[in-house]
Amino acid sequence: MRSHRRRDEHAPRAEQKQATRQALLDAALRLVADKSFDSVSLREVTREVGIVPTAFYRHFESMDELGLVLVDETFRTARRLVRAAREGPLPAEQRIRRSAEALVHYVQAHRPYFQFLVRERFGGVAVIRSAIRHEIRLFESELATDLARAPELSAINTADLQILAGLLVTAMTAITEQVLELPPRGEGLDDVIVLAEKQLRLILLGASIWQSR
Repeated sequence: MRSHRRRDEHAPRAEQKQATRQALLDAALRLVADKSFDSVSLREVTREVGIVPTAFYRHFESMDELGLVLVDETFRTARRLVRAAREGPLPAEQRIRRSAEALVHYVQAHRPYFQFLVRERFGGVAVIRSAIRHEIRLFESELATDLARAPELSAINTADLQILAGLLVTAMTAITEQVLELPPRGEGLDDVIVLAEKQLRLILLGASIWQSR
C-alpha cells in the first residue's frame, strides 16, 4: 500500500514537470514569432511562464538546448506524418495527393514551430542552424530510401535518388513557406494543396522517365 501511495504522489509531480517544460517551449515560440531566437533571453521565457529563472534549469541546460528540442520535435513528427501519408495500398497518384494534404495541414496546425524553423534556418544561433541542416539531410536520406522501393523509379541509382529526394524536400520547404504566408485562419489552403500536388507530381513524373547511367 505504501509503495502505491508513493507512485501516486510522484505521478502528479512528473506531470507538472512535463507541463512546465511544454509551457517553456510554447513561451519561446510565442516570443520568436516576431524576432529571432538569439534575441530572446532566458528571463523573458521564464517570465512568460511565470517561474523564476533558476527553475528553467530543471528542464533545459540552456536556451540553445530548448531551441534544439523545438527543432527535433518538429522534424520527428513531420517525418512520421509524411511517412504515414506515403504508406498503404493507395495508387501512386493518390499517395501524392495525400502527402500534399498531410504536409499543408500539418504546417498550418503547427505554424509557430515552422515559423521558427524557417527563420532560424539562416538565423544567428549556429548550433540551431546546424541542427536544422542535419535534420533536412536526414529527412532527404529517409525519403531516398522510401523512393528506392517505388517500382516506377527502379531505373534510378542511389546517387540520383538522393538528388530526387533533395528536389522533393526543396519543394516541401517552398510549400511550407507558402502556407506560412497565408492568414492564420487558413484561407487559401486548398489552393496551396493543389499547387503542392502539381509540384510534387511534376518532379516525380520527370523522375519516372529518368534512367541513371
